[in-house]
Amino acid sequence: MEATPLRTDVSTVSGHLPVMVSEVTTLLRPQAGTYFLDATVGGGGHAAAILAASAPQGRLLGIDRDESALAVTTQRLRPFADRFLLVHANFSHAEAALAEVGWEGVDGLLLDLGFSSLQVEDAERGFSFLRSGPLDMRMDQQEERRAADIVNQASEGELRQIFHDLGEERAAGALARAVVRARSQAPLTTTTALVRIIEQVVRNSSPSRLHSATRAFQALRIAVNRELDHLTAFLREGYRWLRPGGRLVTLSYHSLEDRLVKEAFRRWAATCLCPPLLQQCLCGWSPQVRILTPKPLTPTTAEVEANPRARSARLRAVERCRGEAEQ
Repeated sequence: MEATPLRTDVSTVSGHLPVMVSEVTTLLRPQAGTYFLDATVGGGGHAAAILAASAPQGRLLGIDRDESALAVTTQRLRPFADRFLLVHANFSHAEAALAEVGWEGVDGLLLDLGFSSLQVEDAERGFSFLRSGPLDMRMDQQEERRAADIVNQASEGELRQIFHDLGEERAAGALARAVVRARSQAPLTTTTALVRIIEQVVRNSSPSRLHSATRAFQALRIAVNRELDHLTAFLREGYRWLRPGGRLVTLSYHSLEDRLVKEAFRRWAATCLCPPLLQQCLCGWSPQVRILTPKPLTPTTAEVEANPRARSARLRAVERCRGEAEQ
């Protein structure tokens, strides 16, 4: 990982619209002199809003696993000069990134779990079923395993589990069989080839519903990037990186992510972690956070109309307790 001070520019980045930016900044409460970690900085939309609101001394560390996204962020945030640092890293390694730049904690932390419109619109990245390109889907181009490797090498049972568990695809079994049958004739290497198979198996009854390939592509993207593994690692003790009174805001885009976040926040806010049948508390746990969003916030109708990709967003937030006890 390499920390780089950025001289940045709030120029508009084509296709990049940060989700629920007003709600994010309201909950994070950026002020002059406060420190922030944008753990999935992407195209820098949220980061720009945080830096603008925390002028003139607020600072932000942005990390992302996608080096091409960091290159865009460098340009977008040019006006904020030496108030911004950039690290190429996965958000599950946030602790190491903070240590690398010498920050012991932050006043606000943002984790936007969506994949970037910059990634979707680049056909060569293979994220979109609407664009013809290689079956890649790697967020970090330094990783070796591509979507094509899974599609062509995983067993039928493994494919069924991926489509079912990560994509919540009802036709997971039939789709896995169809993929195995097709690849026996020729390797599946393009998004177009995979979409053609999916459309033969998964048929939506209404034109207003999701595209038939949505769930399968989601499942493969999650599997390629081990997204739930990294989120689980982050949620083990992500509250530790917040200073007392600091806030963590998360944006998730499907039920698997949102469930993990909700369960972690409840655990962090609990007064006891002992098994329910134990009559006496022996764990010594004390609440580490206060939940700010008992129910997740969702985008406004106006935002969804302006940015349809925001429609599935769920925002949750917690605040670090100010007490000295920490488990």
